[in-house]
Amino acid sequence: MKITDLTVHVLKSPLAEPFAFSQGWVKQRSATLVEVHTDQGIVGWGEAFAQGLEPPEIAAAVIEHALKPLVLGADPLDTEVLWHRMYHRTRDYGRKGSVTAGISAVDTALWDIAGKFHGLPICKLLGGAFRLRVQPYATGFYRIGGQGEAQRLADEALRHFDAGFTQMKVKLGYGVDDDIACMHAIGKALQGKATRLMVDTNHAYGRADALRLGRALADFDLRWYEEPVAPEDLNGYAEMRQKLPMPIAGGENEHTLYGFRELLGAGCVDVAQPDIGSCGGISAGRHIVALAQAHGVQVNPHVWGSAIAQAASLQFIAAVPVANHSLFAPEPVLEYDRSSHPFRQQLITRPLQMTDGWVEVPGGPGLGVEVDRSVLEAYRV
Repeated sequence: MKITDLTVHVLKSPLAEPFAFSQGWVKQRSATLVEVHTDQGIVGWGEAFAQGLEPPEIAAAVIEHALKPLVLGADPLDTEVLWHRMYHRTRDYGRKGSVTAGISAVDTALWDIAGKFHGLPICKLLGGAFRLRVQPYATGFYRIGGQGEAQRLADEALRHFDAGFTQMKVKLGYGVDDDIACMHAIGKALQGKATRLMVDTNHAYGRADALRLGRALADFDLRWYEEPVAPEDLNGYAEMRQKLPMPIAGGENEHTLYGFRELLGAGCVDVAQPDIGSCGGISAGRHIVALAQAHGVQVNPHVWGSAIAQAASLQFIAAVPVANHSLFAPEPVLEYDRSSHPFRQQLITRPLQMTDGWVEVPGGPGLGVEVDRSVLEAYRV
């Protein structure tokens, strides 16, 4: 089997109501998708995560001009060979960011092809499924005005709970005092309800403010405190882990086994969060899991993309072992973005849904999902 073509799809959709995370205002949802064609008619899909406020055209250019020439004519089943070819041939101008996101998209599409070729879901090709369903947590709590939205966020927490979510990740990073006020309002609204919270500041703070916030939230029994400091500040991460009581999480802005070697080797995190659309794809995810296992660190992927990214993350989570085995070891959970995103629910013919508090891992071959091409046409740039 040979790769005959790669087609890149850049999708955009303006938001009727922009929202903010700590790094800026999100005014549109976007996606960079790649479609890999073969001479046997098998097609694979992958996605490059448009990180934060990243224009999707950057990874699209990487795929079209740098990666496509490296894989045309190759056997798509040579996933490891092609990963190393793409990484090493772009190393001098890549290693992180949009170049690695482009590699992620192509690599995921190759795994989708492999699954379809063998008639198996990707998790089977990764060695089997430790779990066939995953508990989702609601990601949300974005701002629509800025500060002073504590009551609105408390009401949002109740909506997530009423929708069946017992775990929620609260976006913080809008000023320590405002963050604390919002968390107390959310905690009060959820009092007496069986819920667990995480927080994510998207590296809004330096060490002093990150510590101040963490100490103020010590009584919330957080599942984790995500991206407390800038991704480059490995010593800051290690300091947070040493001085704060809750688990520290991070890694959505880290890439490949080389980046995670430094993150894990410096003792930065309790929970490593590679994004399959950014870290180097499913192949890189395998490398990262092996590193994390050696360090006793749980892997819990980050995902904030379209349905393609969601499906890839589910297949990957299914095959992730727990880091520290016990009868009641905590299992990885699925990030379930609850903000407006047409490419999440509309892009595939059978959207991934939570049922009775769980999301099933797709059992079809490859990613286990089918793209609705009419949606591609509707949102294509």
